[in-house]
This record gives sequence, structure tokens and C-alpha cells, in this order.
Amino acid sequence: MEIGALRSDGEPTMRKGSLMFQPQRIFAALVTTAWLAHAAAADGPSLVKSDQCTACHATDGRVVGPSFKEIAAKYKDEPKAADKLAASINGGSSGKWGPVPMPPNAFVNDTDAHTLAVWILGL
Repeated sequence: MEIGALRSDGEPTMRKGSLMFQPQRIFAALVTTAWLAHAAAADGPSLVKSDQCTACHATDGRVVGPSFKEIAAKYKDEPKAADKLAASINGGSSGKWGPVPMPPNAFVNDTDAHTLAVWILGL
């Protein structure tokens, strides 16, 4: 295993087994992650329409359940809010917003549930 191998310009190598890394690659990974999160949030509105969410929810006002903005406000400071919200989208919930339960959404896969949760929390 190489430790600290350097190229001729003094930068660390990315050879297999090297413990050194290039900061540019970390930056690129962070930019890619941010872009993917933005892309997921951009897909939220189309998923909301296609997954029948608007039968019970609206962006600004209550329908049967709370508005998406109310949900975002409730969970804004909660750790792992997107994961918790995605679990509620998939598995349903009761007692969080009053007496009317939210049924499970079997037609929403885990990826789409997480995308919806990220979009809602970004409102």
C-alpha cells in the first residue's frame, strides 16, 4: 500500500491503495451531492401531482391533511426530518395532525418518498 505518493508536481496520487486523496475530488463529490439534492427537490412538484398527494394536501392551505408548508415548519429543526417524513409518506401516520389518519402510500417507492420529503422540507 502506498502512503503519501506524490506526482511530479507535488500533488498526491490517486493510485489504488493510496491513503492520500485529492481535495479536488472531495469538492467534486460535494458539488455532485448538492446538485442531486437540488434535482430531487425540483422533482417534488411533479411527484406531488403524479402520486395523488393533492387529494389530501396543498402547498399553502389545509385540505384533509396539513399543508406542505405546515409540515415543513413542524419538521424544520428536527434531526433526520427527511427520513422521518419519508417513512410517514410510505407507512402512513395517525395522531400527528389531528384525528384523521394518513393511510400508507404503497404506490410511492422509497426514493420518491425521500424526494417528496426533501421538497416539502424546502418550502
